[in-house]
Amino acid sequence: MDTQDAILKQASISAEESTLVARFDIEGNIPGTGAFVVGLVAATPDHSSQRRLGIEFMNGEAIAFYCFNHDQGTEENYDLSGVEHSGSTITGHFPLSAINGLGEGHLMTAFSDCDGREFQSGVTVAETL
Repeated sequence: MDTQDAILKQASISAEESTLVARFDIEGNIPGTGAFVVGLVAATPDHSSQRRLGIEFMNGEAIAFYCFNHDQGTEENYDLSGVEHSGSTITGHFPLSAINGLGEGHLMTAFSDCDGREFQSGVTVAETL
């Protein structure tokens, strides 16, 4: 993948009832070949508790939608119907429970991976919770 493709421009989250809506805006389009992942890293201020929420694409199609809980070493997979994407916008409708326990003052950043390599990390997330 050319590093000029699929640059994560911005990420935002909002809460709608029991759903955490994460929106990722990328430069260009979701790559049509190879693996591409966008997601969030959420943690307590001291990083003692951490979650990694992600949406994985293979050859342009969503294939995985998940939350990895670093505290417990467990991964919860969600139904792909919670993912919407078209062109340069990807939206994931995660259960709000995915970040339960992180509380006020939590830290959150966005990331992207391309073909298994970290592409971007620490992207600022606009929060409306």
